[in-house]
Amino acid sequence: MTMDAGLTCLRTEAAPLLPADVDPEETTEWLDAFDGVVRHVGVARARYLLYRLIGQGLRHGIEPAAAMRTVYRNSVHHSQQAPFTGDLQLESELAALVRWNALAMVVQANRQEGSLGGHIASYTSAADLFEVGFNHFFRAGPSGSADLVFFQAHSAPGVYARAFLEGRLSERQLANYRREVGGDGLCSYPHPWSMPDFWQFPTGSMGLGPITAIHQARFMRYLQHRGLAEASERRVWGFFGDGEMDEPESLAALGLAAREGLGNLTFVINCNLQRLDGPVRGNGKVIQELEGVFRAAGWNVLKVIWGSEWDALLDQDPQGLLQQCLELAVDGEYQSLSTLDGAALRKRFFGQHPQLLQLVAHLDDRQLERMRRGGHDPLKIHAAYSAAVACQGRPTVILAKTEKGHGMGRWGQGKMTSHQQKQLDDEALLAFRDRFALPLSDDDARSARLFKPPADSAPMRYLQARRQALGGYLPSRSSQAPKLTPPLADSFAAFARQVESKPMSTTLAFVRMLGALLRSAPLGERIVPIVADEARTFGMANLFHKHGIYAPAGQLYAPEDQDSIVSYREAQDGQILEEGITEAGAMAAWIAAGTAYSNHGLAMLPVYIFYSMFGFQRVADLIWAAADQRSRGFLIGATSGRTTLAGEGLQHQDGSSLLVASTVPNCVTYDPAFAGELAVIVENGLQRMLQAQEDVFYYLTVTNENYQQRPLPAGAESDVLKGMYLLENHDASAGAPEVRLLGSGAILNEVLEAAEELNASWGIKVQVWSVTSFSELERDARSAEQARLTGEGRRPTHVQRCLPGAVPVIVATDYVRAWPQLIAPYVQAPFRVLGTDGFGRSDTRRTLRRVFEVDRQAICLSALQALVDQGHLDSSVLSEARTRLAGAEEPAD
Repeated sequence: MTMDAGLTCLRTEAAPLLPADVDPEETTEWLDAFDGVVRHVGVARARYLLYRLIGQGLRHGIEPAAAMRTVYRNSVHHSQQAPFTGDLQLESELAALVRWNALAMVVQANRQEGSLGGHIASYTSAADLFEVGFNHFFRAGPSGSADLVFFQAHSAPGVYARAFLEGRLSERQLANYRREVGGDGLCSYPHPWSMPDFWQFPTGSMGLGPITAIHQARFMRYLQHRGLAEASERRVWGFFGDGEMDEPESLAALGLAAREGLGNLTFVINCNLQRLDGPVRGNGKVIQELEGVFRAAGWNVLKVIWGSEWDALLDQDPQGLLQQCLELAVDGEYQSLSTLDGAALRKRFFGQHPQLLQLVAHLDDRQLERMRRGGHDPLKIHAAYSAAVACQGRPTVILAKTEKGHGMGRWGQGKMTSHQQKQLDDEALLAFRDRFALPLSDDDARSARLFKPPADSAPMRYLQARRQALGGYLPSRSSQAPKLTPPLADSFAAFARQVESKPMSTTLAFVRMLGALLRSAPLGERIVPIVADEARTFGMANLFHKHGIYAPAGQLYAPEDQDSIVSYREAQDGQILEEGITEAGAMAAWIAAGTAYSNHGLAMLPVYIFYSMFGFQRVADLIWAAADQRSRGFLIGATSGRTTLAGEGLQHQDGSSLLVASTVPNCVTYDPAFAGELAVIVENGLQRMLQAQEDVFYYLTVTNENYQQRPLPAGAESDVLKGMYLLENHDASAGAPEVRLLGSGAILNEVLEAAEELNASWGIKVQVWSVTSFSELERDARSAEQARLTGEGRRPTHVQRCLPGAVPVIVATDYVRAWPQLIAPYVQAPFRVLGTDGFGRSDTRRTLRRVFEVDRQAICLSALQALVDQGHLDSSVLSEARTRLAGAEEPAD
């Protein structure tokens, strides 16, 4: 790195290349005048004048360059730092203890089993960011009163280490880090499913933490505006990495947070400048880049770049030479600088210019080496956190500069390989002990033994006192909320039981049920309807006027359709969350509502309705995060199926969501064909999630095809929930060949037509089974098989009870064949599956079903082929059937 000694030009991240100053005297007068305003009148007045000056420049066509970025230094000047009321020495000792135990836990685990993995460097960089929060800001308390904290996933060892000192985790548990199966173990990253009383939020999948944190903060306001929760000082803290900000979900909801004024939200981005393999921005500055992104979105941005040791140097730099050097260095250079000792730093960085060497002449090499980045200085962190809490009406992001592997010296600090570091040799362990002045013997250090001071020692008393002052311990998760008694199906779906119900789609049937549920008490006010931007498509427009669309500012305009009974009504107490064209945002909102029982002590029922193609296919990672977080609610895959969404084509036609949903352990998945089935399933879901408080959620597919709705056969409710029930039985003469036809969703109507054709034209005895869930059938069968293998006894499965013997089974659905084939291993009879594998395309339903061979013709031919294969029919029947079926008049769409 070199520098022009004449300082004739200045390039910074805040401005482009500036020309030489043609009138330095005038420049000095302007700058002195501005400094005088700051000193004698205050920052607020200076800011006002600066805004006015910028505005005046814009009127003359002069646009300020890179106005979204400020100089590369701390946002809170040391003269304006909030008073620090803690004990720095004790907090330093505590931080060292937590650092050591976090490191020791990972090292011990990998000495026992080298394949377990784990991370050391991430927590060593973030330790002070967490510790200042734990000691001064993270408020705990009963469900509904505590802060919500999203912990950076790779720093989980540090959170475990602190809980160990607090007495919440045992030494045995830490010894079983990443060994969960035998009990008393700790999971790798924050996983509420694995540790339901400890972790609140899963953050291991990069990018999902930021968007869900924003929606959790927004949902707090939603509950307050709807009168379901009192206004409070609760805050959401999100700790994320700078590399994580490259994930699209990380930045997807920044605008939402700003425009809704979420002053209860603080992001802390640990800018250690390194990804897993190298620099985040080797040729640039990620802090400056993120500052521009967040400022442009409307956030309050606070940079914590330099530790207290830099204050005097920057104050003694009137010409800005040091600041210019700091601006010129890129992150790749800063990463390299973090690996150097004091002597090398003096030569490589300060040796660029004689004035810089003179500036640090009074510091020895050890002092230079201990010049901290801001994210390792509790005073600077405390000042930023205090400013964030004081900021009203805007979310805050704190960009904290740290070193990856801080304190690991040549064994990990700033190294390209530091993220993968999970083992340290004796020399490295001794050096780490000495670096943080830990009271450990050489043997204890070499053995990486955990260390916990006596309970009555000063550090331990301080730790407990700080947490008690803040209401208790975090992270901590509640799993219960007061139960709700849900209504029965007769009260919200009586129309589904009518024998002569008029044709409708199952999507419309569900929306009718939802409307009735919204009117019910006490459940109605707890329902959170969520859509991305398709409410009118799904027939939900009638809910707008009655229940309102949530908008914190209310409705500041008269809508175009204000005279309509279905007008678009926004309201501060609106119940519907219409998120715009963002399935990820809608899913994050669903998670916030679906975990309200845990985070707010309120049983809420989120109902997210979406094009099924844009659910599990598009945001499956968020759905898995919801599952891990034990969310409860309904996901409704509307306009589902490969052929029922006529005309839309490949990108809209879903044939796989049910199969993907079946892989999520606590997702209960159904594909109902009729409103009656849907009513039974919804009633069951309400009971399980709200009354029994099971940690499950439901994925239901519904279609947009209108057809006659059939009432359920008497007593079929239990079988609907198990996954299949007998819908029709077409008898025939004694000794007639026999076949069983299975169908689901809209294709069940094709199955019913095929059954009539087979019975009328060929005298075949046909049973028609409506399969509401192949995945529930498979789970039941797999459970029975596992019980038999473990000696718990044999029991018949529902599949075996419904489909005994060798009668051929033909299955047709609007989904890929792998969905029905889930039950194939448990059926002893010939089993043939018709499905819609491949790409969708645009055409009529009739044509598409013919192309994919899931129509009545294909079902009939498959059934006849199966009977021919069994020897029950002569093969000549097939050619006759092809001719007859091909010539039959096709029903109109």
